[in-house]
Amino acid sequence: MRTVHVMISEGEHQMQDFKFEISDARKIARTLSAFANTQGGRLLIGVKDNGKIAGVRSEEEAYMIEAAAQLYCSPAIQYSMEAQLVEGKQVLIVYIEESKQKPIYAKDENGKLLAYIRIKDENILATPVHLRVWQQESKTDGQLIAFTDREQLLISLMDSDIPLSINRYCRKAGISRRAAEHLLAKFIRYDIVETVFEDHRFYFKLK
Repeated sequence: MRTVHVMISEGEHQMQDFKFEISDARKIARTLSAFANTQGGRLLIGVKDNGKIAGVRSEEEAYMIEAAAQLYCSPAIQYSMEAQLVEGKQVLIVYIEESKQKPIYAKDENGKLLAYIRIKDENILATPVHLRVWQQESKTDGQLIAFTDREQLLISLMDSDIPLSINRYCRKAGISRRAAEHLLAKFIRYDIVETVFEDHRFYFKLK
């Protein structure tokens, strides 16, 4: 069994997050959504951002995790949890697997369903392109890409070292945002295009 100290030594990253305490199940649901929609991960509860061990203060923490996973994630997600006693304090470790049924949404304060992905140590709101990729992946029938002028234009616009924004692509190609999202999602699915996250914005470039 890996010890909490070993986990903490890795710091926060794409598959690990520290939480001093849980005061809002909805906020935790965002982290669970992000892990489930990306590569899975683990949540260390009772650990400060700087890695110092604070310990969980009550059994409520475990109930909050259950509420986040079952009530505030849609569809509800499965998780496993263990407790380790470290420096005389209890730390909860919550393990979340990557979901086979994406997207996993988190309900916000108004009940709106929002999907998140995990990038480095941040939970980032998924874009309509991400949602379209997941939607296309859920279809069992195979799809072929017909390389019309529209597809060729997208390739040519990306034929540089500068990532392409979806707004620029819409302007250059003269197509609707909906059509641009659909085509970009197809290209991502077929490993032709990849997303780049810079300055809190998503861009696209040839893989």
